[in-house]
Amino acid sequence: MKTFRIRWIAAVAGLCAATATAAFAQPGRLLQDNYVIGAQDVLTITSYDQPDLSGRFTVETDGTFTYPLIGRVRAGGVTLRELETDLKRLLVEQGFFMHPQLTVAINTYQSQRVFIIGEVRQPGAYPMSGDMSLVEVLALAGSTLPTASGEVVIARAGGEETERVNLRDLETGLAPFVMLRGSDTIFVLRARDVFLFGQVKNPGAYPLPQDTMLLQALSLAGGVTDRASTSRIQVVRTIGGQKQTMKVALTDFVQPGDTIVVPQRFF
Repeated sequence: MKTFRIRWIAAVAGLCAATATAAFAQPGRLLQDNYVIGAQDVLTITSYDQPDLSGRFTVETDGTFTYPLIGRVRAGGVTLRELETDLKRLLVEQGFFMHPQLTVAINTYQSQRVFIIGEVRQPGAYPMSGDMSLVEVLALAGSTLPTASGEVVIARAGGEETERVNLRDLETGLAPFVMLRGSDTIFVLRARDVFLFGQVKNPGAYPLPQDTMLLQALSLAGGVTDRASTSRIQVVRTIGGQKQTMKVALTDFVQPGDTIVVPQRFF
């Protein structure tokens, strides 16, 4: 089980690095276009006419910031594209440039936060920083706990939309890359229990991660004792409201709600 967790953490790190690639730059740009600027947001303004006009600018509590040559500029309550248009207009009206070329982007979304709760090491509210993905926020929250089911539900701002994401599919590339919006709430679901009895070192109920083989499930209980018969392990599973007992191999997958019984060997 430890190996499984290490692989997952490594996959998270790899996916976080991927957010910096150009493959995801265009979706992030589209998300920023309609973003409404708020107090304490940090803007990145890039001037192609005069490099000295480029830099990072923090929007103050009154919704304004100071821009070179122009002075105080209102940014609160307008979109990035609207601010871009306003800056170009002011530079023309005040006689500094004929056709100013500049872009405005968000460096840090201090006025926008996402919330993560459930089976993570550090639940809470996190400020958006640039174009944030689900994987990045999970990493900020210290990654998922061993009790996590492997499924995440994202409640979008306003509560009108939810999205369910399988983290294993995200890790392997089977699920689409998920970008977040301000005020999104991320629920990391808890795994349902599996029950282990008989010749295991620590019998009891344990949260079962998705896609767990019998051998991995046994490790949740500390492994089997030296008197265990691993060739005669049985699983009691409820199917269609009826309990069924079946023999399983160590490489078979078990399901949440299963009861695993490890018998004693004869000699």
